[in-house]
Amino acid sequence: MTRYVALLLAALAVAGCAAGSPPSVDDLLRGGGLSPGAPLTEARIAQGLKDALRVGTETAVGVTGRRDGYFGNARIRIPMPPELETLERTLRRVGLGAEVDRFVLGMNRAAEQAAPRAKRIFWDAIAQMTIADARRILNGPDTAATDYFRARTTAPLTAAFRPIVGRALDEVGVTRQYRALVARYNRIPLARPQAVDLDDYVTARALSGLFLVLGEEEKRIRTDPAARTTEILRDVFGRRS
Repeated sequence: MTRYVALLLAALAVAGCAAGSPPSVDDLLRGGGLSPGAPLTEARIAQGLKDALRVGTETAVGVTGRRDGYFGNARIRIPMPPELETLERTLRRVGLGAEVDRFVLGMNRAAEQAAPRAKRIFWDAIAQMTIADARRILNGPDTAATDYFRARTTAPLTAAFRPIVGRALDEVGVTRQYRALVARYNRIPLARPQAVDLDDYVTARALSGLFLVLGEEEKRIRTDPAARTTEILRDVFGRRS
């Protein structure tokens, strides 16, 4: 790992001095010459890092953005908002559990529709990677790249996800179901009114689940040879020690 980091950072530093400003990994790669099986040059190491990030993000988006990507995964399934737990318990006690279940399913379907939008935003962040970013990722823990994405992409992902989530919630009937559930709950004697911003809640939970899956995929690429699905990933990460 030490040799791997040193080679990449040296190459990035040289490129930075020549350009007069911190280069991105893309700057280092311009010029080609990265055929499979080539010597483990600085440019090839940089390409391996980019490939690892792209493979990881594409897999994470693919896993979450398909049907049951959220709902079928207990680790990231979006539950009833905490603010509505009293509402949920009360409605289930009076025989409205099926309606609550449909509501929860709809929130997860909305997240699944939004997830594919993350790919472009993640890849834009990869293209903007600098020397400091590379140092933190390569010297960092098993989820260093995921931490990089969380810091760089949460704001644009939220902006991209929220309108999609809002439309999806309407399309799958969640907004209507929510209003109906609240209306039924409020008719129960002594019930306290409940309210929550569903668009914000589902968007935040969708991103949390996406980053969780991305972190797990990053760990696999770093530690499991079977997760290295391209020649350059096998070449670079197979010779890191």
